[in-house]
Amino acid sequence: MTGNVGGFEDPPAEVLAEAAAAFGLLASSARLHLMWALSQGESDVTHLADRVGGALPAVSQHLAKLKLAGLVRSRREGRRQVYYVDDPDVVTVVRVMVGQLTARSQQALAPVRELRGTAG
Repeated sequence: MTGNVGGFEDPPAEVLAEAAAAFGLLASSARLHLMWALSQGESDVTHLADRVGGALPAVSQHLAKLKLAGLVRSRREGRRQVYYVDDPDVVTVVRVMVGQLTARSQQALAPVRELRGTAG
C-alpha cells in the first residue's frame, strides 16, 4: 500500500530497498570520499588512491563495490581503468550532502575563529 502525503506518492518497496543499499555503500567514509572525488571528474585508481590516501588494493575493492551497485562506471584507456560517475543525480546528492555538512561545520567553528581573532 502506498501513501500520498503532500502530493508525493510513496515509492515502491523495491525502490526503497535499492536506495537503502546505495546509501549503505555511501555510509563508508572511504567510499563517500571516492564518490566525492569522482563527482569532480573521472580518474584512474592510482590517482584516486593518492587523493583519498588509501592503499591501492583497498581503493580498488571500494570501486568494485560502487561499480557493482551501479554508482560508478569504468572504461579502459590503454592499461589504465578510468572510473567516473555517469549519473548526474548521484553527483548532485553527494555534492549537496557533503557541501551542506561542510557549511555546517564551518558555521559551527565561526564563533571560535571570531573569539580567537579578537583575543590577540
